[in-house]
Amino acid sequence: MASDKDNLHVLYEDNHLIVVNKQVGDIVQGDRTGDQPLSEVVKAYLKEKYHKPGQVFLGVVHRLDRPTSGIVVFARTSKALERFNKMLRDQVVKKTYWALVKQAPEKRADTLVGYLKKNPRNNKSSRYGTAIEGSKKAVLHYTLIKSLERYHLLEIDLETGRHHQIRCQLAAMGSPIKGDLKYGFDRPNKNGGIHLHARFIEFTHPVKKEKMALSAPVPDDPLWNACE
Repeated sequence: MASDKDNLHVLYEDNHLIVVNKQVGDIVQGDRTGDQPLSEVVKAYLKEKYHKPGQVFLGVVHRLDRPTSGIVVFARTSKALERFNKMLRDQVVKKTYWALVKQAPEKRADTLVGYLKKNPRNNKSSRYGTAIEGSKKAVLHYTLIKSLERYHLLEIDLETGRHHQIRCQLAAMGSPIKGDLKYGFDRPNKNGGIHLHARFIEFTHPVKKEKMALSAPVPDDPLWNACE
């Protein structure tokens, strides 16, 4: 079920930032579906909590795919938004994801490098071994951290921020994420989501300059619960 302000899971909040744990099905920013985006839910939460008159400023720093869960950072001031965007461009924000896959990778840990090209018609990326026109280099590092009876938990650290890079790169390796029909998994999850979760984030606070390390609890389902 998508979030509303009464069941919003806030992980961190101050005058400059608010960090929330996105649920499966939430869209971070408005799109052509017309569904209420998480950004508007967070605005409503801030407006009510702080009795703010008029419009509430909220900057969308980054996005997560609709079927994905986990950490999303929003900026509450234009200064924080500008500085956080620069940190993302400079690749000094560390993002770590968890993914459940059915097919264990051949190596317990590896770096995946590919060239991804997005097709806007089907909102899907394709991976190539060498650069082609319109492609962007994607780099991630994965480690197999736990094996369940039928699925395997990978921890993924990103070097780049590319469209569907985890979903596409793991599928190209032969390990599509559970529930991810778009990238080759054989059946959907009941909730329409996929087992990909933005688990950890580390960064220097854009205003306070303090080191920040935040984690988001996994969704409440038997497979994720077995990973904790």
